[in-house]
Amino acid sequence: MANSRLEKHYSTVSRKELKEHFKFKNDMQIPRLKKISINVSVKDAVTDSKVIDKVYDEIMAITGQKPVITKAKKSIATFKLREGMKIGCKVTLRKTIMYEFLDRLINIALPRVRDFKGLSSKQFDGNGNFSLGIKEQIVFPEVDYNKIDKIRGMNIIIVTSTNSNEEAKFLLKTFNLPFYN
Repeated sequence: MANSRLEKHYSTVSRKELKEHFKFKNDMQIPRLKKISINVSVKDAVTDSKVIDKVYDEIMAITGQKPVITKAKKSIATFKLREGMKIGCKVTLRKTIMYEFLDRLINIALPRVRDFKGLSSKQFDGNGNFSLGIKEQIVFPEVDYNKIDKIRGMNIIIVTSTNSNEEAKFLLKTFNLPFYN
């Protein structure tokens, strides 16, 4: 059963619009969201390993799910980076948590971004996946502005079940994701 507001919207409104617009004969052809991946890499972690703990707590507050700490795969001397060093956090959201996060992203976080004009259609990867970067984690209300030590950005990837950018864009538009072109 659909639990979140956006999940209900998908099952009642979006599926019908997609089926009519693209004239799908089978319900299994209708595009859907598979997952949302959020990644934060922290270059300050090279000099101060405690920074990762703060980023970990922020991502956990934003997503409501425990992130995975990412480590360097190989050493790079010019960046003072050693293999196995903690350099970031990532989390993959699925099902209800994914829809709840997308709802908060669309209705709360994106409107709080300074000078936000909309999302570009050029951010699709050619396989129906959409990537966007947020420069400040403070656009999410779960992050306490007084407790952050530094403004950090994050990469958000929305993965759909389609291989077509056109179908993926139409799916995301049914969720009211603000595209400007």
